[in-house]
Amino acid sequence: MSGRGKKTTELLLVPKKTKSAKAGLQFPVGRVYRLLKGGNYADRISPGAAIYLAAVLEYLSAEILELAGNAARANKKARILPRHIQLAVRNDEELNKLFSCVTIAQGGVLPNVLPELLPKKTISLKPPYKYVQSQEF
Repeated sequence: MSGRGKKTTELLLVPKKTKSAKAGLQFPVGRVYRLLKGGNYADRISPGAAIYLAAVLEYLSAEILELAGNAARANKKARILPRHIQLAVRNDEELNKLFSCVTIAQGGVLPNVLPELLPKKTISLKPPYKYVQSQEF
């Protein structure tokens, strides 16, 4: 056989597997690769760089969403609002450092009252009575 006959269709029946599926990620590796190439960050971009960057972006997104979901649940809300993202980011030390120069729209500020501004406790005139057991049995 010269190999010029009909091609077998066995290879065509196998569905294509995306780069994201091969890497076990949810974020689009192909899109990240395309944007890295078109962004003029370097002359050459490795496909491994796109996989690594997509994995890092997915991890950061999952971390922020988890903390924001906890903040929403603490406020008895079912939906994550920008306020919950702000609370999640600012209460986490590492994320706060990463987002130090970022302003989250509609995020508000952390609740913070200086102790000097709180009302001082008044001293009661009556001496405190300690609990004394009765002598009767």
